[in-house]
Amino acid sequence: MILDRFSLSGKVAVVTGSNTGLGQGICRAFAEAGAKVAGVSRRPSTETAQMLGDAFYNIIADLSTVEPIEKIISETVEKFGRVDILVNNAGIIKRQDSIEFSEENWDSVLNVNLKTVFFLTQAAAKRFIKQGTGGKIINIASMLSYQGGVRVPSYTASKAAIKGITMTLANEWAKYGINVNGIAPGYMATNNTQALRDDEERSADILARIPAGRWGTPADLEGAAVFLASSASDYVNGFTVAVDGGWLSR
Repeated sequence: MILDRFSLSGKVAVVTGSNTGLGQGICRAFAEAGAKVAGVSRRPSTETAQMLGDAFYNIIADLSTVEPIEKIISETVEKFGRVDILVNNAGIIKRQDSIEFSEENWDSVLNVNLKTVFFLTQAAAKRFIKQGTGGKIINIASMLSYQGGVRVPSYTASKAAIKGITMTLANEWAKYGINVNGIAPGYMATNNTQALRDDEERSADILARIPAGRWGTPADLEGAAVFLASSASDYVNGFTVAVDGGWLSR
């Protein structure tokens, strides 16, 4: 049955940024699809843990450095016995005019959004290859993987690069049965967009361009995440799908 191919029963997923927003929604969707989830967050994912119960295990880690990467993989394997899925969702954004943009704002964003993502992905792929059963990697990109944006040069650079390395790693790792794909959320009602949503004029401009006429929610991302994590997407490699209410079509 086709619906069976969307099941994540028996799978184990690592999801970064599990305490709120899109990451929490993806954790919930994976658990509902049958997976066990190791959620990675800087602060305890208390709400997510209460929501998912025994299907969820929280790993506290600061992703501004690569230091916790081995711990993330080893703790997940120790708790659940394996790793089948990685979702690189955690990210930060710094807003400042490019003419004044600081080195600190550049480095802090690139460290979390790109450097740690790459090396955590590498560590997960090594585990997948060791297990010999393939795996699924989902990188959370952005509309700014396709566009320039304003006052967010380091974020734009990181998300354009995420789309690029998604294709590169798919090329190299498909032979191991590893699918590497991305999701580019549109304007979502999350912590990262709070400032935009609080600016009535800017929010109105954004909504006017979205054919769906609303901000997205974490629930809007769940179907795409489950698809790319499941065997239903076994022949999807290196693609970043937009979940944007039609933003890029305008």
